[in-house]
Amino acid sequence: MKLLKQIALFPLVVVAATAFASGTGDHSHSATKKPGASASATGKPGDAAKVSRTIAVNMSDSMRYEPAQISVKRGETIKFVARNSGKLKHEMIIGPIKELKAHAELMKKFPDMEHDEPNQLVVDPGKTGELVWLFTKAGIVEFACLQPGHFEAGMRGKVAVK
Repeated sequence: MKLLKQIALFPLVVVAATAFASGTGDHSHSATKKPGASASATGKPGDAAKVSRTIAVNMSDSMRYEPAQISVKRGETIKFVARNSGKLKHEMIIGPIKELKAHAELMKKFPDMEHDEPNQLVVDPGKTGELVWLFTKAGIVEFACLQPGHFEAGMRGKVAVK
């Protein structure tokens, strides 16, 4: 019965994902993207061979990132090494706040949605993941966990790009 419900909901997920993808960023769920393939107001996927520095980020069940405030230089390629020290699944998704809020709402409706984008990292409890990002524009870039309830609980951070 559960499988039948999932099959019945699949067209809704596709329509919702298509509607969400019409934003300013590239949100197609493709594992074949190459560094630099999609760009947005937040930057673009970075080339691992051109990493300027590595920043360790801890994600915890207190619904916080450590650090939650990060400074980088425009043009810098950063490798984020995100460790999930909690017992819940957490994410680190980089994007404009408007898109993060919209995606958080979508995650409430479809909590089992899988992510496979260069600006999105999903980390299981006790595991570590990596995300490489090139910051192309000065300003404030947001990152957040969009697991249902996590964003609303304050699990978000900012990158100041100077």
